[in-house]
Amino acid sequence: MSVPAPARLGPVALVRGLLAGIVIGTALCAFVVGIIIEYVPLIIAGLGLPLVYGILLYLAGAPRRAREAAVVPVVALAKIESLRAGGTETGDVPVDFVLTVAPDGAATHRVEIQHGVNLVDIPNHRPGNIIVVQYPPDRLWKAKIVERLSPEWERRVAEASIESAPESSLVQEPPEGCLSGGLTLLGLLLGAALVLFLFRAELFAPEAPARAEEIQSSMTTSSSGSATVTVDQSLLGEGELRRVIDALARTADVSRVITAVVEERRLTVVFAPTDAQVPWFDLRAMAVDRVPALVKKATTTIDVGSPQTWQVIAVPFGADVSLRVIVTGPDGSGSLPG
Repeated sequence: MSVPAPARLGPVALVRGLLAGIVIGTALCAFVVGIIIEYVPLIIAGLGLPLVYGILLYLAGAPRRAREAAVVPVVALAKIESLRAGGTETGDVPVDFVLTVAPDGAATHRVEIQHGVNLVDIPNHRPGNIIVVQYPPDRLWKAKIVERLSPEWERRVAEASIESAPESSLVQEPPEGCLSGGLTLLGLLLGAALVLFLFRAELFAPEAPARAEEIQSSMTTSSSGSATVTVDQSLLGEGELRRVIDALARTADVSRVITAVVEERRLTVVFAPTDAQVPWFDLRAMAVDRVPALVKKATTTIDVGSPQTWQVIAVPFGADVSLRVIVTGPDGSGSLPG
């Protein structure tokens, strides 16, 4: 009888590899993205997903393990062709054996296994010695050395003479192959892409506008009808002044403003009284995009020594809003119309 050919990976194993890749990619990406966007449930999901998958995989494999356990193993004589002991800090030394296995009624074949041998028993394992092994009939590479023999097998070992099988008959566990590795990598990329797609808004959206609650907490009002908003960063930052104005508009009526003064980190607004006949403008109509360039021009062209402070004053001018920059330094102050 010929030696059975190693089994190839079936569709179930390939699907398992794809699912494992998806789980790994999803878990890793979810954990990293959760940290970046500071979303605790996503971090927990990244940590818990591999655990849940492992439990489900273990439960799904229970029927297969039960079937394998029910298979009666093949017990056969084997001859030690070579052995190599590894290092260890314990009493048992891991030894790599190359064996010629001679099952009853089947062709001999070679197999490589690793078996732990006590230091005291190593001299009893030498090339040419006959031993007994057992293995599943469909997985020859899973051979194990039988240490406790019945009297019958002890007699057979003492009387046996086994010819060495050719090296070409070496039986090994079938490799996963490129297809399995490729599917696992594909699953990893799909899992990561899924997380990035679901949380793309939080990851790639521009900086969130200031919340109305934050603006309101930093806003002070007076009985004269004015409001002052103080922020933690420069109002010359890209879009920062517009975000502050929009947030202020959600907490106050900015459609009737007499004067607005913009400083480095502060916006002061004076509102028009309800019944007063005075010029006013809608603060949201102010050309905020012109403010950074106007301030830069004023601080570089107005000769006041080293500019120390600046402020942009906005007032109504007919149907438009007039801007003027005032710069102050050691040598005095100066202004520049916008």
